[in-house]
Amino acid sequence: MTDRLLSAGRALNSHAMVIGNHEVSALPREAWLEEIFEVTPDYLWAKDRQSRYVVANAAMLADTPFRTADEIAGKTDFDIHDKSLADVFFAREQAIMESGEAEIGRTEQIVGANGKTKWILTSKVPVWSETGEVIGVICCGHDITARKLAEDLLKGQSALLEMITLSKPVETILEELLHLIERLLDGLMCSLLLLDETGMHLRKCAAPTLPAAWSDLIDGVRIGPSVGSCGTAAWTGKPVIVEDIFTSPLWKDYCELARPFGFRSCWSTPIFSHDGRVLGTFALYSSRAAVPDDYARSLIRFATDIAGIALDRKYAEDRIRFMALHDTLTGLPNRATLQKNLQETIDAARMSGEGVMVAYVDVDNFKMVNDSLGHAAGDEALRSVAARLSQSLPCLEAAYRMGGDEFLVVMRDRDPSCSNAWESLLAIQRKLADPILAAGTDFSITCSVGASGFPANAGDMEALLAQADAAMYRAKAFGRDNCQRYNSDMETNVRERLELHEELRIGIENDQLRLVYQPQIELATGRIVGLEALVRWQHPKRGLIPPAIFIPVAEESGLISQLGSWVVGEACRQSRLWQDAGLPHVPVSVNVAARQFREHGFITVVRDALAANGLGPASLEVEITESLIMQDLPRAIATMQELDALGVRIAIDDFGTGYSSLSALKRFPVSRLKIDQSFVAGLPGDESDAAICAAVISMAQKLKLKVIAEGVETPAQAAFLRSAGCDQIQGFLLSRPLPPQGIEDIYRQRRF
Repeated sequence: MTDRLLSAGRALNSHAMVIGNHEVSALPREAWLEEIFEVTPDYLWAKDRQSRYVVANAAMLADTPFRTADEIAGKTDFDIHDKSLADVFFAREQAIMESGEAEIGRTEQIVGANGKTKWILTSKVPVWSETGEVIGVICCGHDITARKLAEDLLKGQSALLEMITLSKPVETILEELLHLIERLLDGLMCSLLLLDETGMHLRKCAAPTLPAAWSDLIDGVRIGPSVGSCGTAAWTGKPVIVEDIFTSPLWKDYCELARPFGFRSCWSTPIFSHDGRVLGTFALYSSRAAVPDDYARSLIRFATDIAGIALDRKYAEDRIRFMALHDTLTGLPNRATLQKNLQETIDAARMSGEGVMVAYVDVDNFKMVNDSLGHAAGDEALRSVAARLSQSLPCLEAAYRMGGDEFLVVMRDRDPSCSNAWESLLAIQRKLADPILAAGTDFSITCSVGASGFPANAGDMEALLAQADAAMYRAKAFGRDNCQRYNSDMETNVRERLELHEELRIGIENDQLRLVYQPQIELATGRIVGLEALVRWQHPKRGLIPPAIFIPVAEESGLISQLGSWVVGEACRQSRLWQDAGLPHVPVSVNVAARQFREHGFITVVRDALAANGLGPASLEVEITESLIMQDLPRAIATMQELDALGVRIAIDDFGTGYSSLSALKRFPVSRLKIDQSFVAGLPGDESDAAICAAVISMAQKLKLKVIAEGVETPAQAAFLRSAGCDQIQGFLLSRPLPPQGIEDIYRQRRF
């Protein structure tokens, strides 16, 4: 090969060259050839008959593990590329040398030294010896990566715009958009989050290769000025480029959650609507600390533009669809949507064993309002009724405007007799009578309400609606401003509920309640480090009544505070008895209901129970839930600080089921986090549960908090938690909840 290259340069060695008006002295032909070979930006290389490298220029060497021609000499593609790719190159080159025919302009795909995919346009020519034998191959390659990426981007853009034009599902469009960006940017993972209806929380939308567990963790995060990359970008409306999430102040509350997933940098950019509203964020995650180069920035702009167009189209179509199915005056669903929705609600209730209540709500004397105050006041009255109905209904319930001054309410109820729905309906009817301000005048309106329930009153939709309509007319017949149900089943249900309420009050006073205790062990040592107190009701006639039955009654009737005070006092009393009996001293945990925790006298209850039994504050632990804390965050923090000042430990129960408390966790004076059993149940096989548990444990360790996992039922679950660094566990694997004597037996048998 060298001889052929040298012969090609003989002309260069034979005379001086003139460049412009200057004569350049002749150089040795070897020097000229070497200069040409090295400075050309294209790949140049040669191989022998066995496809071993003979020589390669600097451009070629830059994408190999070798730095000099001497280093690469004698090596093969198997020393540079994956075996599958090297096999292809070897077979093709051998075919060229066997046939003696050159191969011109073939596109080949390789992975460059930077780990990114490259496309090379290659030409390979066989080399003959003086005796006419093929002795090798000379190759040249031109990097067409930029052109290839531009072509792919153009094709992808055309395909996406066609999908938008054809009104393909926006989820499909956005998934395809993110797949395209990930193909064009090797090693990066895309995420697209959308703002919810409140404009304050980001919800997961599309993330083809991002770990699902991470998407679940950040789903619903509240945006703010220091909420990672995406939360901050959505808050400020500006791109947020974080080179290293472990040093960025924007990630200080979230970096430990991200650590198990291997993220290092995150670049997020807002997605805007045509009128400048922030719709969500587009983000790129990388496993290395980096900032986007110019090419990546151009793709980010492309992605946010396409996403904005697709979302604008979707929201416009949604608006048109909404207007077709909703009343323009009140915004409520109209009669056209009722039949389908109601039938689906009834079918779902039939499958689940729940109840459905339907109620017609008719505004009394509405014509009088229109005639005396004008149609503007009448419209305001209807909007007020619609707003109050909507605000009074939980998320699984719906209100419809049937036309004129008539509305319809659909309510789901876990109780098939619809007793809870009926009580809610009575409260709604009272709420509707509150004064309305319209046309500069305060006035009140009343409503006649008629209801019927499935399956208690009717077995199908038609009968349900007919019965509710008949009940509404009976309400008008009783003088209006009245609420009637189709039959009297509710009277029986109310009586039973009142009876259970009275019996629970007597049960608390007459010592019918009992506490059972579930051990909590330390994984490192196997010793008991705590006991959770759980309440049971042994009714003298009904037998053992589950907490799921009597706790809601206690909450509805206001007995929950009295019940909670009894639990705190009894737990302290039993702790004193165990200590006097010489059992090891471990804290007893009690669960506190939201209503009791918010009461100003709760701290006094705790302090008095400890004092009455001669216990120190370390004997008691208070368990509260994330949702309880977030109902009134300032008040919850103040109460926790009072408990902390008293010396009583605090644990957050069911941790991981909330969102907002993650960023505020460092403000809570807590000592333990309790991983909710819903995340433990899938261990170790469920990757999402495993990642979430590992992330919570890692975060707690950084905050110097203990972690206990509840609901541990199998050795495999315990083994995973131990390997993940979890401190403590409780669950049926160790013991079911036991009466006090059972706990004493455990200690005497030294089972733990």
